[in-house]
Amino acid sequence: MNTQKVAVITGASQGIGAGLVTAYRKLGYAVVANSRTITRSDDPWVLAVPGDIGRAGIGTEVIEKGLETFGRIDTLVNNAGVFVAKPFTDYTDEEFAQVSGINLRGFFETTRRAVAAMVETGEGGHVVNITTTFSEHALSAVPAALAALTKGGLNSVTRSLAIEYAARNVRFNAVSPGIIRTPMHPEETHEFLAALHPVGRLGEIDEIVDAVTYLESAKFVTGEILHVDGGQQAGH
Repeated sequence: MNTQKVAVITGASQGIGAGLVTAYRKLGYAVVANSRTITRSDDPWVLAVPGDIGRAGIGTEVIEKGLETFGRIDTLVNNAGVFVAKPFTDYTDEEFAQVSGINLRGFFETTRRAVAAMVETGEGGHVVNITTTFSEHALSAVPAALAALTKGGLNSVTRSLAIEYAARNVRFNAVSPGIIRTPMHPEETHEFLAALHPVGRLGEIDEIVDAVTYLESAKFVTGEILHVDGGQQAGH
């Protein structure tokens, strides 16, 4: 059996996901990298699997291809996500389908297959969900009900699965970011967004990556929602 550990990262082509690919390679993991637009890597230990995990079957396919190539899955980081902020009654059916597809279906399919593989080997594993502080700490300036509905669900299921699989050595944790400086947020919005955090600045990609790698090494931590949000969840 292949003894090299393997991490699967969704939403891996830019921002936090790209940072996680680099971080897990530095930790010595082979990486299965998924996004809609991901391209082949020159690194033989990075397998690019393109596809929209909001669509039926893609999440399972990402894990299957990882298993075919590397023989095992040790860690899954559910990083792919979509964020649409607007008044609740302005959301369209298409936006609901898009947000719930990526944030929930993507999580469900990918995690279901990955956890089955982790349990099968008997060696266990680790699942990290990237959520958002908006799901717990609402702000009147940023109406984001679909984020609360979907990412709040991921926070809840993180705890649920941590207990369900604790005896089988599969850990589940979440990192709950504030607003991070990524390509998702145009430069002209940065000043407004920075002011939403008590510390008065945006978070950086490496601060989220550091939180995930901490959880990776923290073998006694499961069921944790780790807030990396400049104090946002504590108040404002």
